[in-house]
Amino acid sequence: MLNELTSYIGGIAALLASLSYIPQVRKAWPRGSTDHLSLGMLAALTLGLSLWVLYGFLRHDWVIVCANAVGAVLAGIVLGCKIRDL
Repeated sequence: MLNELTSYIGGIAALLASLSYIPQVRKAWPRGSTDHLSLGMLAALTLGLSLWVLYGFLRHDWVIVCANAVGAVLAGIVLGCKIRDL
């Protein structure tokens, strides 16, 4: 029972963490709207999330892979918008 509960908690945490990037993507999407965002922070975040995907893959932990893949894609979109606006 505890293992099942742990999986649900991990899944909910992963879903919430992954979806938390959507408001930032919506704000960054219009051209010229990323002045307040740090290029270094976005690059580090995208790289860090990508490394979590690799870690999850190597450990065969698909909750870690899926959650961080969604986050990496969304953070990468914001990073792309920031680079576009330079």
